[in-house]
Amino acid sequence: MTYPSLKITFLGTGTSSGVPMIACDCEVCTSLDVKDKRLRPSIMVQSEKTTIVVDTTPDFRYQMLREKVKKVDAILFTHPHKDHIAGLDDVRAFNFFSRRKMDVYANSLTEEALKREFAYAFADKKYPGVPDIELNTITLDPFSIGDIFIVPVQVWHLKMPVLGFRFGKFTYVTDANKIDEEEKQKIRGSEIFVVNVLRKQSHISHFSLGEAIDLVQELRVPKSYFTHISHQLGLHEAIEAELPDNIHLAYDGLVINV
Repeated sequence: MTYPSLKITFLGTGTSSGVPMIACDCEVCTSLDVKDKRLRPSIMVQSEKTTIVVDTTPDFRYQMLREKVKKVDAILFTHPHKDHIAGLDDVRAFNFFSRRKMDVYANSLTEEALKREFAYAFADKKYPGVPDIELNTITLDPFSIGDIFIVPVQVWHLKMPVLGFRFGKFTYVTDANKIDEEEKQKIRGSEIFVVNVLRKQSHISHFSLGEAIDLVQELRVPKSYFTHISHQLGLHEAIEAELPDNIHLAYDGLVINV
């Protein structure tokens, strides 16, 4: 299969509390390095024709303004946790300027949460100006948005099924601490693999630094980036120096082309 060239922008690379964390005086939260300032986790995937945002975090509005985004064709959701869905209301601006519904792609678990958290957007009688959303239910079957072909990858966030996504030669996985062997096969052959790393210590529902490095080496992906990073991991510059040559910490605003 021939894949279009893709531009990937990291809109946010922090964990649910962001970095700096409210009221924290640790060396990471007080760092002056811009790479230690992390909004909640999200990426934007763009071809020449199509723009997709993966997850609308509580920082979605600012992320769109910072990157000067004028058009989004679709929102793709990984799972229903608040740090990944809370910014959905702000698609109203895109509704206004495009004069069309926003296509939203999610599994049934996430759809249920969206309808509960944003009930006003799905009401039979809508108040003027609420988000105008077209829900598209996805499973583990591959699908396309515009000219971008997408393969869902199911991972485990403790006991919650979360969707990672492969876009051509690029695979994105957030909020996971386990991937079944069958789903790992979907990742193999990627040129770039992005996966969550919370901290060095083990965690109940996220990969630790050592676990993520082991996973990358097992899958033999040529280049990998870590995201969903907490202040507990350490300073960006210090951790980056510890990593193998083919693995890097992602940071807000990072752009890669594949």
